[in-house]
Amino acid sequence: MTLREKLGQLIMFGFPGLTPGPEALRLIEEYKAGNIVLFAHNLESAAQTRRLCEELRRRVQDATGVPPILSIDQEGGVVARLTADAVSFPSAMAIAATGDVENVRKAALYTGRELAALGMNCNLAPVMDVNTNAQNPVIGVRAYGSEPGPASDFALACIRGHVEAGVLPVAKHFPGHGDTSVDSHLGLPRVEKSLDELMDCELVPYRRAIAQGVPAIMAAHILFPALEKENLPASMSPAILQGLLREKLGFTGLIVSDCLEMGAIQDHYGTPEGFVAALKAGLDLACISHTPALALRALDLAYEAVMDGSLPMARVDEAVAHVLAAKQRFAGAAASWEEVGCALHRKAARHIMEQAMTRLDENGVLPPVDEHAFFVGCPAYRATFASSAPDDGNTFAQTLAGRFGAAFQVTPVQPAEADIQAVLQATRPGQTVVAGTYNAHLNRGQLALVNALCEAGRKVIAVALRNPYDLPALSEKAWKLAAFEYTPLSFDAVEQVLRGADAPGSLNGL
Repeated sequence: MTLREKLGQLIMFGFPGLTPGPEALRLIEEYKAGNIVLFAHNLESAAQTRRLCEELRRRVQDATGVPPILSIDQEGGVVARLTADAVSFPSAMAIAATGDVENVRKAALYTGRELAALGMNCNLAPVMDVNTNAQNPVIGVRAYGSEPGPASDFALACIRGHVEAGVLPVAKHFPGHGDTSVDSHLGLPRVEKSLDELMDCELVPYRRAIAQGVPAIMAAHILFPALEKENLPASMSPAILQGLLREKLGFTGLIVSDCLEMGAIQDHYGTPEGFVAALKAGLDLACISHTPALALRALDLAYEAVMDGSLPMARVDEAVAHVLAAKQRFAGAAASWEEVGCALHRKAARHIMEQAMTRLDENGVLPPVDEHAFFVGCPAYRATFASSAPDDGNTFAQTLAGRFGAAFQVTPVQPAEADIQAVLQATRPGQTVVAGTYNAHLNRGQLALVNALCEAGRKVIAVALRNPYDLPALSEKAWKLAAFEYTPLSFDAVEQVLRGADAPGSLNGL
């Protein structure tokens, strides 16, 4: 390979729109960029997704002689990029609430087969983070749990399912994003833990995954001062990537970065500069997800760094070898087109979601929900840039009220006192009120609304439509149901519970 061809193997870029524009094509044809990440804004249907992947694969293969890694964030639940004619499974925490590791493996296997049928060969999942901080704005239900042992069990099953499907899984976010209170899309988080503390919690899933041969790990944009004395995030830290991940933990696979356009990197170091620094530190494949112009500049800077000797050719060759090894194993992922959106996968997703429904109260049988009930709640909002954009026309209160022939009111995400009084005036003592919450523990006006309804004598059924951490903060008078996500799939499962079905899920620690 020429130097351009080698460096092109070390970048995974994204682009706006449904087709690659001139800068994206230049990345492929002139700069030999060999890997691409897709997002919801690139996709409008399953058929279009397959055509796009076929085009990208052909262009990259023709330009570089090597098939591309074509990746996506299809975690399920709140992070799902595929269109509605494919199947998206519930979020990690929801599947863990079923208590059945086999559900995780099956969801990963079916997801992987749909991705392979669509033309992709890499899923940027699973989330390996142990979500020990309930105030974490970006992880939450994306994690399998708040205890390292169970979280590891489920994450390992997810890895196995992807590998079984022939799709490359990327375990993230190393060394751990679970104990942060800052979203690295917006800022630069800092975790003040010793290596021993990390080994006992955050690193447990990675240690077990490495022992079982996980093929790829994503490095996070987080400062760990106990591990890296310089002001460098894990994704740019030689001490963390080489000293900890390679040498101490013995990982020999592919090291991928989280997106270098995230605020943690772009605002503090610069995206192109971060690309070069990450390669020097030991990263193999760097992600610049949205702006081809930044990817072009990053490859130019890397070229200059090799030419002036600041980026050793040996480091480039090592990274290329890791990328090519992953491609040799996974680039040919394939599955039948008939599997995309098939009845088997949809049935499995529905069953898992129904088994995930979790009661977190001791108030006995739910009160009756019928046309005399009242539904209230806010619309979904994009709680983090990792989340998929919400469907603005799909509100919980209106959708569920319509199914029961009941009245409803949609509130702001942060209800003010006037909004609370309006709901109180629209309801009466003894009436069943179904209140959907959406990260109420971070939007405390929602907590005030639900608690006011409880104190005013309404029979409140509180449904947590994202993080279940909302529920312990609510009045003990409320019936409490964890539904984990604001999706049509969860709405269907909630409806069944409101009509008398069991809520068999379980959450340890809540």
